[in-house]
Amino acid sequence: MSIFLDTELSAAERGADALFRVIPVPLERTVSYGSGTRGGPEAILAASGELERLCIGLEPCASGIFTETAVDCEGPLTDVMDRIAARTEAAVRAGRIPVTLGGEHSLTFGAVTGVVRAGIGPVGIVQIDAHADLRIAYQGERHSHASVMNLLTDQGIPLAQFGVRALSRDEAASRERGGVFWRDAEDLCTGNVHAVDLPDNFPEDVYVTFDVDGLDPSLMPATGTPVPGGLGYYQALHLVEHALKGRRCIGFDVVELAPDGNPAWDFTAAQIVYRLMAACLKQG
Repeated sequence: MSIFLDTELSAAERGADALFRVIPVPLERTVSYGSGTRGGPEAILAASGELERLCIGLEPCASGIFTETAVDCEGPLTDVMDRIAARTEAAVRAGRIPVTLGGEHSLTFGAVTGVVRAGIGPVGIVQIDAHADLRIAYQGERHSHASVMNLLTDQGIPLAQFGVRALSRDEAASRERGGVFWRDAEDLCTGNVHAVDLPDNFPEDVYVTFDVDGLDPSLMPATGTPVPGGLGYYQALHLVEHALKGRRCIGFDVVELAPDGNPAWDFTAAQIVYRLMAACLKQG
């Protein structure tokens, strides 16, 4: 397994006391169209070696980036979620920011569960995605990439969605039932919207989940379920950065990269990871 930003980090910056704890999760169990997400974490890590240290005027790596060993994704999905949760909980309890690399989107349940378990206070989720992921189950599996947000909102965790453009009737009902805040892709893209205020009562501690299929397929075709009419690169990042203003990012994931042999898409995902690290430092 490669190390995030390996070629740029000093010995001190890659140490175990680093602010950012990168957690690779090569999970691919419930994909429903294209495949390849198990290769996502390694592709992101390998591509990160080509990143520059400076990002929006900051050097996130100066705060330290420690890459952990990959989570074991064998066995029942409930066990996999427990392993992921143990990693993110340990990171938050140590005062670090867990950065989970996917892998399919179902892993977010484990990652958020661990963050919440760390007991720092109410947590809200900001989601960039082409899909709502609010199905009760998909193909008989509750821990599916298509139902992960339903599992989390059922636990009372507030959710804000940006960029959705593929939605079932049941998911629309789940949005209403769960009090989900959303601005969908057609509205955002046709209006060139880069900033949306979250509700005043949205938690101050925020977990960001960034599904790369939230981007338009012209920018990110290497994903299992590409949907036309997606967000622009800067648009998606600006939406997250604005949502974090006055708030604190306590963890994030970047998921659903399915490498197809073109390193441009791997590098795009790696750049998103690093930009989100910078957003964690710039927030407030």
